[in-house]
Amino acid sequence: MTEDLNVYQIVLHQMNQAADVIDLDLGVREILKEPMRLFTVSFPVKMDDGSVRVFVGFRCQHNDVLGPTKGGCRFHPQVNMDEVKALAAWMTYKCALVGLPYGGGKGGVICNPKELSPTELERLSRGFIQAIAPYIGPDRDIPAPDVYTNPQIMAWFMDEFSKFSGYHAPGVVTGKPLVNGGSLGRSSATARGVMFTTREAAKKIGLNLNGATVVIQGFGNAGSYSARFLHELGCKIIAVNDSRGGAYNPNGMDPDELMKYKEKTGSVSGFPGSTKIDNEGLLALKCDILIPAALENQIIKENAHNIKAKLIAEAANGPTTPGADEILYEKGVIVIPDILANAGGVTVSYFEWVQNRTNYYWTEEEVDTKLEHVMVNAFDRVWKTYEKYNVNMRIAAYIVALKRIETAMKTRGWV
Repeated sequence: MTEDLNVYQIVLHQMNQAADVIDLDLGVREILKEPMRLFTVSFPVKMDDGSVRVFVGFRCQHNDVLGPTKGGCRFHPQVNMDEVKALAAWMTYKCALVGLPYGGGKGGVICNPKELSPTELERLSRGFIQAIAPYIGPDRDIPAPDVYTNPQIMAWFMDEFSKFSGYHAPGVVTGKPLVNGGSLGRSSATARGVMFTTREAAKKIGLNLNGATVVIQGFGNAGSYSARFLHELGCKIIAVNDSRGGAYNPNGMDPDELMKYKEKTGSVSGFPGSTKIDNEGLLALKCDILIPAALENQIIKENAHNIKAKLIAEAANGPTTPGADEILYEKGVIVIPDILANAGGVTVSYFEWVQNRTNYYWTEEEVDTKLEHVMVNAFDRVWKTYEKYNVNMRIAAYIVALKRIETAMKTRGWV
């Protein structure tokens, strides 16, 4: 019998596991069970051939007890309401965990951007923001890039919202181009956070990163930068994959050359000196560090027994299911959960928002130094909680987040 892979039910399960450990206030649990605001929009887009298509989008604002909601917008054919709810809830816990003054939000449009021309993509982006503009803003809800969205799309978002509001509003979105108020260090922030937390975990378990073998599932932004940063620490990247195939070389591969090859061919599959490997084979490789950097529900109850990594750092959101978590914990595999490992992205998004609000911009060195401080402190809080309660790292991370949320709700008088 396969486990339930509904992503929103997974989030609730994870939250309740941690809540049980600390006897979380029942009122807090009740509030966190459902998002405070969830809506669907439909909007017309004129296509290049003159026809009109209506697209459907979603935005979820999960909880704002700690501050305005914050989270990405993805353009993907499989976007659905439960996924958006789950991702928004994960953002609430992620922001609480690392100490940001934000709640969680998330959005998406059901579409395949690969089938749209640049002008159609722009009209789609502007149409979505027109539809949700009354409900977002620098002090209300702040979108950001996600799957198949990028800095250019964020620039269109910002420009369209500025027209709606009647003033220049760079703080309404993050992940923008530098010239439009973006932050240095933003494009690599998620992966840099993965690197910082992996480095700290390696110290705790006595893993020498010089020569440590790394497998990366998903060679997009987070995966490719994670490969580069870990390679700089002395790690050996032995396998990577993307939606079109995988590449394996036990002697290691150069991440920069892999990135160049993928830009040229569209995939890492066929990289010179490598052999092809499928997704299941990649996940089952013997390695020191495994980094899931693709989509949800990749390490599941049915394949967790095959995992041979010592350490897993979740660059993706929700790659490991509850059933798999139990198996990995029993096997002694340390999992740095998504709400900790990949929090570098939202942290530097927060830095970008601060810079937009003050109109004072930092150097890349300042951004990276501040990010390291946030990520290392968050990791230390989770590790101490992991040791104190004798639970896995995911439950420990939720405990840290839930304690902060509970305190905020009680002091504000919500419960």
